Amino acid sequence: MTRTIKTGLWAVITVILAAAAFAAGQDNQVPKAERIFNISCMACHDLRKIQTQALDGEAWTKIVNRMVDNGAKVEKEDIPVLVNYLEDNFGPLPEGPGKQIVLEKCTVCHDLKRVRQHLASPEEWADTLGAMENEGLMLNDEEFAAVLRYLARNFRQ
Repeated sequence: MTRTIKTGLWAVITVILAAAAFAAGQDNQVPKAERIFNISCMACHDLRKIQTQALDGEAWTKIVNRMVDNGAKVEKEDIPVLVNYLEDNFGPLPEGPGKQIVLEKCTVCHDLKRVRQHLASPEEWADTLGAMENEGLMLNDEEFAAVLRYLARNFRQ
């Protein structure tokens, strides 16, 4: 082989190996629980159905076990990992007027983890809801008031 061909072949192999290493590294950056969720849950379910459940760990465990019984590919030792992920990202919200509106409308853009972690004063929640309306959130005056009361009561700074 000529020197040019060897150099070109070496460059191609180097690029291929670098791309493979990069892809493998990207996969390792996704947490195990999220990979299980994406492969096992999203294979059959629309994200919307999961986003609006707002269940605690016990309820998610029952659902995951039922799904495994129905054929979901989740290893037994991975069930607690998956349940923790589900509870953390799509976990419970306090009961009360406004909860259903939050589940139906806020989760179109935000997971429940984000909603639960955002603590604000009533005035800040009003500003946040106004900003979300500017981004496309559709709330009538009654819904706005109900969501504002719900968020300000349950996620107050």
